[in-house]
Amino acid sequence: MTSKLDQLRDMTTVVADTGDIEAVARLKPVDCTTNPTIVLKALGTPMFADAIKEAVSWGKKQGGNSDAVAAAVADRLAISVGAALSKLVPGRVSTEVDADLSFDTEASIAKAHGIIASYKERGIERDRILIKLASTWEGIRAAEVLQKEGIDCNLTLLFSKAQAIACADAKAFLISPFVGRILDWYKKSTGKDYTAEEDPGVQSVRDIYNYYKAHDIKTIVMGASFRNAGEIEALAGCDRLTISPALLDELANDQGALVRKLSPDTKKAEPRIEIDEKAFRWMMNEDAMATEKLAEGIRAFAKDLTALRTMVQKELQLAAA
Repeated sequence: MTSKLDQLRDMTTVVADTGDIEAVARLKPVDCTTNPTIVLKALGTPMFADAIKEAVSWGKKQGGNSDAVAAAVADRLAISVGAALSKLVPGRVSTEVDADLSFDTEASIAKAHGIIASYKERGIERDRILIKLASTWEGIRAAEVLQKEGIDCNLTLLFSKAQAIACADAKAFLISPFVGRILDWYKKSTGKDYTAEEDPGVQSVRDIYNYYKAHDIKTIVMGASFRNAGEIEALAGCDRLTISPALLDELANDQGALVRKLSPDTKKAEPRIEIDEKAFRWMMNEDAMATEKLAEGIRAFAKDLTALRTMVQKELQLAAA
C-alpha cells in the first residue's frame, strides 16, 4: 500500500505551506505558499544568513528615510525566500502583498507590480509566481486588475462563500479557504469538538468547491490552514491543498487507504449568486466568523510584517555601527 500522501497526490495537487527549504527539498511539493509569518521564520534559519547580509548591504546604499529603507530591505528578503523556494518546486511560489495594504486597491496593485519586477530581476518570470492578496473587497478588486494584466493571484484569508463568489467573479486564479481557522472559531464559539466530517472548515470548502464546479468556474480551490490530517483526508480530491511539513510527514508515514471525497463528477446543481459590493459587505457583516477571522488574519500578518521590518532595522543599525 502506498502512503496517504502519495494517494493524495494522485487526486490533488499538493502544495507546501512553508519556507523551510530542507522540508520542501525532502517532500517535493508542486507549489509553495508563503506569508509574512513563514518568511520571518525562514529568515531565522542559518540558510538565509547570507541573504540577510546581501539585503542589508543593498539597503545601506539606498536613499530615503530609515523606515522606507527597512521596508524595502524586508521586501527584498521576502523575494529571496521565494526565489530559493522556486528552485525546488516545478510550479508556483505565492508571495504576499503587505497586509497593511489590504484595504487599498491601487497600492496593492502597485505592490504586486513591484513583486513581479523583483522576481524578474532574478530571472524568475511571472508564470512562476502567485500574488497573494487578502480577500477583502479591495483585495479582490486588485486581483481583478492584475488578472487582466496576466498576473495570477492567490486570494488568501478566505472564510466565506461570499468571498469565494466575489473572487470567482474577478476571475482570480486561485483561492485559499482557511479550514483550520474556521474550525478554531467554531470550537471557541460552541465549546464543541468536531469530527472531520462535521468540521465547519471542511464543510465550507466542500460548499465552495461544489459551487465552483456546478457553474464551471475555473478559479482553483486550494484548502489551507489545516489543524489535523483528518481535515486533509476529508478534502481529498480538492483542486489543491497547501499543507505544513508536519502534516505532510504524517500523511507520508500513514499506509492506510485514502478515499476521494471531492470530484467535479459529483457536483450538485445550485443557483448562481450575484454579488456586488453592497451584497458582499452585507453578507460579510452577517457572517460573524468570516468577519472576525478576516480581521484577525490581517492583524496577525501585519504584526509579523512589522516584526520583519523591525528585525531589518536592527540589522541596518548594526551594519552602520
